[in-house]
Amino acid sequence: MVERIAIEHLLARARPPRFPVALRDGVTLGFEDLEARAAGWRAAFSAHAGRRWALYFEDTFEFAAALLGAWHACKCVYLPSDAQPATLERLRLEVDGFAGDVPAAYAPLAFQAGPQGAWSPLVSQVKSLVVYTSGSSGEPAAIVKHLGQLTREVDTLADLFDARLGDGARVLATVSHQHIYGLLFRVLWPLTSGRPFLARSLPYPEEFLASLEEGPAALVASPAHLKRLPEPLDWARGRPHLRAVFSSGGPLPTEALHACRALLGQAPVEVYGSSETGGIAWRQRAHDDMQGWTVMPGIQVQLMDEALAVRSPHLPDDGWFQTADRARLQPQGFELLGRKDRLLKLEEKRVSLSAMERALVECGLLREARVVPLPEGLRLTLAVVGVPTEAGAKLLAEGGKRAVNQALREQLAREFEPSVLPRRFRYLEAMPVNSQGKSTEAALTALFDSRRPPSRVLEHTAERAVLSVETPASLPQFKGHFPEKPILPGVAQIEWAIQWGRELFAPPPQFLRMEVVKFQQLIVPGTLLTVELTWTQAKGSLHFKYTSATGTHGSGRILFGEVQG
Repeated sequence: MVERIAIEHLLARARPPRFPVALRDGVTLGFEDLEARAAGWRAAFSAHAGRRWALYFEDTFEFAAALLGAWHACKCVYLPSDAQPATLERLRLEVDGFAGDVPAAYAPLAFQAGPQGAWSPLVSQVKSLVVYTSGSSGEPAAIVKHLGQLTREVDTLADLFDARLGDGARVLATVSHQHIYGLLFRVLWPLTSGRPFLARSLPYPEEFLASLEEGPAALVASPAHLKRLPEPLDWARGRPHLRAVFSSGGPLPTEALHACRALLGQAPVEVYGSSETGGIAWRQRAHDDMQGWTVMPGIQVQLMDEALAVRSPHLPDDGWFQTADRARLQPQGFELLGRKDRLLKLEEKRVSLSAMERALVECGLLREARVVPLPEGLRLTLAVVGVPTEAGAKLLAEGGKRAVNQALREQLAREFEPSVLPRRFRYLEAMPVNSQGKSTEAALTALFDSRRPPSRVLEHTAERAVLSVETPASLPQFKGHFPEKPILPGVAQIEWAIQWGRELFAPPPQFLRMEVVKFQQLIVPGTLLTVELTWTQAKGSLHFKYTSATGTHGSGRILFGEVQG
């Protein structure tokens, strides 16, 4: 095995100059390349007094060099999850500057080439990193990490999984290094264990398979990506080279687990934890779908008020951290039972949203279900967002939405009071996810926005969908545009196309740009529209076209991509 070198000593002790660190466009980048880029970034950061710097890079090798350069310049690195304007504006008040692939308006720090000089070991006790978690509400929360926490967690991963990857295995990833999971698994662990990583993400399964055929590799993925493995690909070509698949960021659905076993030839290693706690436990459900979680070395767990509590070297102190996950302890670990904070009081009745979701999936009509509370005046009601199984899709096609709604309500009525049963339902091809692969409550609630027009899916395949869409005068988009003659704004047509595209085709999470957008005819209240959507996965392209009895109203193309890491 290659010698393991801790993060604190990586540059001070060094590896041979041509030791492979990363792969970029067919070129191998060696340790001397990493050292030269890190030295330039150290010089750039050292020239500024401010200690708090936000890093956002699309290239993972350049990100790793800038990260090490910032740490050796005694800076604390802030990791935004994306480079969207709202994200950067929030950060502007928290940091002293930006570096990387951000707009010129944020004056990103420039790399400085120059002599390298000597490297001193880094200090473990220093606050070195701030990461953000979206949580369930979608609001970002900042979490501070000491360098020692990161080192201890990387050591845990190496102790658990280094042997299974062996020497020479490359690290491929679909997830971004801008999140703690991607940072640990595709940057810090490979650097310390001497394993080369790909400098870019692989958002599409076709790209991953092609790279896998080049030699031994491990895949760092998320449930959102593993749920979209296309069966037509010849996965058998890559199986001999696939050393391991890792999944984290949320629960892996049973259907995705079965697809991985069949297509990839193995079950993913699932990692349970959070941005706050770091890794807590892992499991690999090779045969048993109900297998529990095995606690990682050095970590203690107990139940406090029915929820899991953790004491871990990945935490900043030796105290117990109370999670919101209900659990049942087992000899080697625990079984998760749903979120404790998803209990609410409705009509004077305590309702477990997690229990309701389990009941919805157990009825066989939905393979995934999320229950969200919706405010309606002074009261709360429940709404369901579901991804139908084959049986559910058949009932939806034959009996319509009302038939599926009724079947689900009848199933729930066996366990829940009539007064708390869900009143609203949405059925999607896949759950909407953010760049962390999570379905936030904010995104799910938005599906029930009154700004969405009444619509019905007439046709739906993997590449094409046709919808019938009504445009009643009550739609808020008509108000004020214009008072004397209301018309539907073009931006509303684009917004709807993106919403339907995400629900029907599950494109990558990041909106990139629009192309060839045209608005030929006005849409007035009462127009009955036919909307045709065409999805080209290889290009991340969604083409939309709005027509009615009078002809074409609007068309265009929207491009999506992964948040690059």
